[in-house]
Amino acid sequence: MPDYLVTLESAWFLKDVKSLDDAIGIAISEAGKRLNPAAKFVEVEAGMLTCPFCEETLSSAIVVADTALVGLVLEMKVFRAESKEHAERIAKSVIGKALTEIPLKLMDVQEL
Repeated sequence: MPDYLVTLESAWFLKDVKSLDDAIGIAISEAGKRLNPAAKFVEVEAGMLTCPFCEETLSSAIVVADTALVGLVLEMKVFRAESKEHAERIAKSVIGKALTEIPLKLMDVQEL
């Protein structure tokens, strides 16, 4: 059975933030705290988007009226899964238990 790298995208909502950098740092920190210790092997990074007009890479975070929405990328290695779909279900289950009420969306599944 092969191993897979599953990449999920999540949306993190924050209140009372002063800057974009603060929002990204707080979102990564809070996600890490909720994933630790049950899923401390999950990598958490700030998400990036591509501008449809200029094709430059942009941060997937926005702050309006001291309220932020931060896009996070969560990567998890799944060992000995039966298929890509099985690896996806395992990753969503493990991460979803730690990050209850946080929306998760599959971005990619790669065989290692």
